Amino acid sequence: MSPLSQVGMLLVNTIGSMVLLIFLLRFLLQLVRADFYNPISQFILRFSNPLLVPLRRVIPGFGGLDIASLVLTYLAQLLLMVAILMIAGQFMLPWGYLLVWALIGVLSLWLNIYFWGLLITVIASWVAPNSYNPALILINQILEPAIRPIRNAMPDLGGLDLSPIIAFLLIQVLEIMVIGQLATLSSMPTGIAIGI
Repeated sequence: MSPLSQVGMLLVNTIGSMVLLIFLLRFLLQLVRADFYNPISQFILRFSNPLLVPLRRVIPGFGGLDIASLVLTYLAQLLLMVAILMIAGQFMLPWGYLLVWALIGVLSLWLNIYFWGLLITVIASWVAPNSYNPALILINQILEPAIRPIRNAMPDLGGLDLSPIIAFLLIQVLEIMVIGQLATLSSMPTGIAIGI
């Protein structure tokens, strides 16, 4: 691969990862009804609105879910995969595989958001407990609906919260059972989907 192609891959992967993260976070913020006055939420709203507002005219929400932001995330993943293949010099695009791998990439990115969010909150609870950092507040708002059922099912351990460990295990099980199984059904290399 030429140096120009490597630079192109670097830019597509870096910028594409950030865009995908923002689009998926937009869905998650509405799903958990996070504080939209948080400065990070405001950035996500302003960044995604130019593409999301016109898409919402075509794709309405369903049952309180912002389907348009999920579709936007999926389409962004698909376009990024096409760009990566084009930069790599593969112009015969296997569309069937790309459609499946775009779904795998979005699901994997979703699990990665929860994994890294949990890791950040665990470390922050040791380093800066009860912090009012806007990023930590937003991460806690996204994670809390997923952690609360685990925490409620756990026995009282005298102030020791083991629910993040159970959540880490569940994320790993989901990656093996869902992402791994979908990946084995498709024979494309995993490097083209951002988020895996």
